[in-house]
Amino acid sequence: MAATATPYGLRAVNLIGGIPFAGSTRQISIASGYGTNIFNGSVVSIAATGTIEIVTTNGDNSTPFPAGTIGVFVGCRYTDPSTSQLTFNQRWPTGTVASDAMAYIVDDPNAVFQVQADGAVTQVDLGQNTYFGAVQSTSTGSTINGNSTSAATATTAVTSGMAFRIVDFVDGPDSVIGDAFTDLLVKFNPDSHSYLNKTGI
Repeated sequence: MAATATPYGLRAVNLIGGIPFAGSTRQISIASGYGTNIFNGSVVSIAATGTIEIVTTNGDNSTPFPAGTIGVFVGCRYTDPSTSQLTFNQRWPTGTVASDAMAYIVDDPNAVFQVQADGAVTQVDLGQNTYFGAVQSTSTGSTINGNSTSAATATTAVTSGMAFRIVDFVDGPDSVIGDAFTDLLVKFNPDSHSYLNKTGI
């Protein structure tokens, strides 16, 4: 898998101390008619309206995540306006009109996420910082399976202000450290998660 570019956004795997991720999420409203796709594995923030929106900066030190960044979107529910049926979806379809729309967010600031890099990352990069190789948008994901296609940049650095810290690698039969598109394990840096920084929304 890590020999080809198949990015999938962020996938929660455990907590920083090694405790398995139990699937806990927080539910936060999505504004009716919100006009951007949000994909499973996308980083999201709380807007000034108190609703969820996709983060549209890449999290490097010059374009950091906004103060309201709260975690990773893993799906939503809403009443489908065309069928009047309660619908559960991997993604938020852009422009959906639904007053009851709720997002499911992995908001634990100690969560560790798996993410594919956009190039090779080696053992010497352990402990360095990274960020998204491209900004998230309405098109950084699949409308077929609902998953994000965001990837972390392989250009790692010790520079403060970057979104993620590399805490480990996925090392197994289908993923080896230093693969052409290395699978990383990362967590949010303190300045990049709303629960850890001191700035209100």
